[in-house]
Parts: sequence; structure tokens; C-alpha cells
Amino acid sequence: MMHISRVDLNLFIVFEAIYAEGSVTRASLKLNLTQPAISHALGRLRVMFDDPLFVRQGHMMVSTPLARSIIEPVRHSLRGFEVTLNKLNRFDPASTEKEFSLALRDVLESTVLPPLMVALEREAPHARVAAVQVDRRELESELQAGTLDCAIDVLLPLAADIRHTRILADRTLVVARRGHPRLRDGITLDQYLAEEHILASSRRKGPGIEDFELSRLGMQRKIRLRCQHYFAACRVVSQTDLILTMPERYARVANQQFDNQLLPLPLEMPAWDVYLYWHANVEDDPANRWLRERLTAAMMG
Repeated sequence: MMHISRVDLNLFIVFEAIYAEGSVTRASLKLNLTQPAISHALGRLRVMFDDPLFVRQGHMMVSTPLARSIIEPVRHSLRGFEVTLNKLNRFDPASTEKEFSLALRDVLESTVLPPLMVALEREAPHARVAAVQVDRRELESELQAGTLDCAIDVLLPLAADIRHTRILADRTLVVARRGHPRLRDGITLDQYLAEEHILASSRRKGPGIEDFELSRLGMQRKIRLRCQHYFAACRVVSQTDLILTMPERYARVANQQFDNQLLPLPLEMPAWDVYLYWHANVEDDPANRWLRERLTAAMMG
């Protein structure tokens, strides 16, 4: 058995970068090292584990079963070192060059990122942010491994070591084009049910949240168009008589250029709650705590 004193721990930083980037070239850019240095480190890792770890397929470096089996403990360990160093260094926003990784649904980007980047420009001018979309099935493991610093999403059934707090309770609105021939004086429930609707959802099938509430009341609306993004739906609304149901905060941003009218939803709906998530292992990490405070302010401002 190899003792840790005989292992260069920097090799694991290279290992994680190649795994995350799928490329020696991109790993070298991420770590600000030369490609030969990355290749040399990979060679040492291959000897250490007696396994190729990554196999080239086209332009990608595909991980072997052994690499996939060790990536999570490696990430967890690296995260532990980072948290310890941050505590010792007392995290200084003004000088940090850290890149914060944030899992964010695209519907939230336009409401979260502008106030967040204003805060970073003022308080942490050298920090960077990577806003990414993560499969919800992978969210827990990525937060634990530290490949994500935080996530913002609806309420999810996650393990107890994933901490969360509600940072937004948004209401739901109806979007219709200005001058809609039947909705000049607002919208009643009967009118809502009589109109044809757009459902914006990343899922290929299944009802929207408002459809569950309608179904509970024994009602059903007519879906004419199903699309992936609210922005596209808002543009369709501006050129047709179709109507759209969506969260208020994003509705006010997305419809500025279309001049659509925003109407109260004629249906009692639970608030559209948004939560901030982080892992217990960074609960007291100064950098993560600072990020959580800025994200909370961005959503509540």
C-alpha cells in the first residue's frame, strides 16, 4: 500500500481537471499549466494507478471505469483541502481570484446574474462565476464533491447534508400580447380556460404546475404549443393570441422588449418558491458563506 507521504497531491488536481474538462488542452488552460506539464502529470498518474485513466476518443479524453470510481472521493478530498485553506486565509473578497460555480436553471439566470455580478464588480473584482445547468439527479453529488459551490432551484428532495433556504417566493402571472382582442380588460377564469395556451417546460411530456391545480379543481386548459424556454414563448405571445403562464420576476424581465401585458392569474396558486442549496461541508467556509449572502441579496433585492 502506498503511503500518502510518497504521493504528489498536485497530481489529483490535474486528474480532476482532465476529468471535468475531457481534454488535456482545456485542463492546461484551466490550471494555467502547459500541455506537456499536464501530459507528464497524467503519465505519473497512470503509473501510480497502473491504469490509463483516460482514453482518447476523437477530441475527447474518456474516463476509464477506475477513473470514474475514484473521481468522487478525489473531489471530496480536494474540497476539504480548499475549505481548510479558506478558513486559514480568512477569505478576502477584494483579492480573491476564485471561480464560483453555480447551478442555475436558465429561467433564473436573467434575475440572479445581473445583481450578483454588480455585487462582485463592487466587492470582488477578480472573482469569476460559472453558471451551469446540472441534471437534478447529479446535484447532490456535485455539491458534495465541490464541483458546485451552490445551486438555486425549486424545492427538491435531497439528503440531509444538503442545506437549503428559501430565497424567493414568486407569484404567477398570465402573459398576453398588448391589444389581445379578448383580454383588454383583464382575464377571468372562464376566459383563461377558453384561450389557447403555451406551456414552457424543459420536459418533453407532462403537465405544468398550473395544470395540477386546474386538475384538482376538475378543470383543464388547451395547450396549443409546448416549447422549452419562456423567452421563446414570450415572443410567440407577442405575435399571436396564445397566452402564457409564468413566474412574475422573470416575466417582467423577459417581456420588456415585447411590450406584452402581464395579467393576474385568475386562479389561486401556491407561491413559486426558489431555494438556495449548499453542502454541509461548506457551511462555515468563508468563501461559500460570502457567496450565499450575495445570492440571497440578489434574489431578495
